[in-house]
Amino acid sequence: MDADVIVIGAGIVGAAMAYGLLKKGCRVTVLDGSDRDLRAARANFGLVWVQGKGADTPAYTVLTQQSSDLWADFQQELGDLANERLDYARTGGLTFCLSQTEYNNRAALVARTHNQLVAAHTEMIGRDDLECLMPAVTFGPDVIGASYCRMDGVTNPLKLLAALHRAIFTLGGRIVYRNPVRKITPRSSGFEVEAAQGRLKADQVIVAAGLNTPALTDQLGLTIPLRSERGQLLVTERLEPLLPLPASGLRQTAEGTVMIGVTHEKVADTNVTVEAAAKLASRATRIVPALASVRLVRQWGGLRVIPPDRAPIYAESADYPGLFAAACHSGVTLAAAHAAIVAPAMIEGRLTQELSPFSNGRFDVQKCA
Repeated sequence: MDADVIVIGAGIVGAAMAYGLLKKGCRVTVLDGSDRDLRAARANFGLVWVQGKGADTPAYTVLTQQSSDLWADFQQELGDLANERLDYARTGGLTFCLSQTEYNNRAALVARTHNQLVAAHTEMIGRDDLECLMPAVTFGPDVIGASYCRMDGVTNPLKLLAALHRAIFTLGGRIVYRNPVRKITPRSSGFEVEAAQGRLKADQVIVAAGLNTPALTDQLGLTIPLRSERGQLLVTERLEPLLPLPASGLRQTAEGTVMIGVTHEKVADTNVTVEAAAKLASRATRIVPALASVRLVRQWGGLRVIPPDRAPIYAESADYPGLFAAACHSGVTLAAAHAAIVAPAMIEGRLTQELSPFSNGRFDVQKCA
């Protein structure tokens, strides 16, 4: 065998899985795709986010909280191994509400999430409390309040991905770049993976190739239902510190730029539109009017990896044990859990016991006659 485990996909999800397996002593080879592959890290807002996750999927809420709690140690160890600062901070985070309807809808979502949990992690706050949290910010008249979660934080997704790659090499792993996979073939012992640069064999294979995952797994009977969703973002010039807390759709980076986002479009390309830019900029300036005089320097779009219920999918083939798939749209938030919980559960045979709510089997509901 060329490796104990081959991980297909060198994005944040696949790299975090590989990192966790290497820490367990596995021999790991990661196969990267082509240069033009869609990579979520390139179009990611960088939130390590708890609030709003899994309102209708309690297991997702729990896993998100677990990952958030693991993130501080995860980023410290990873940063030390890779000699990279990830710009991580667990400051708490906000979701602004610009009308009473928005506030009521957000409160209902928070309540629905908390009904599933023992301890609440998100609270609704009014404008007065919001101004106390951010005294240097002058909010627009439409801001009536926000939801606030003390567990929320931010990181730099590009630095996270770079650190994961460096750590993989440091721990003795291997990444083969520009090596898109064409086919996975089960053998009497393990699997053979056919890629652009040749064939490799391993005892186990984890497919974490984003939107390309179904093309590799469906042909082996491991069905992973996914769809894409475009998100467009804006970024401003660098500013003096302005926003001490990150918010969904509005945050200031460690470098000083302000990121403004994001759209949710049922579109399968990464093109950008003037309409989206105008909509994003309008909402941002309604929240913080001072942003109206700031220059925009970039607009870009990316594709989210969306399962039908928006919760992650972690699955093992029933026909070919040792073939796994992992797909989600919260790769940054769940990176710590992927390394410490999910990847070890896969290769140690604990996937069905510990992570069964995330099986692809949850979508196989028979229709009533």
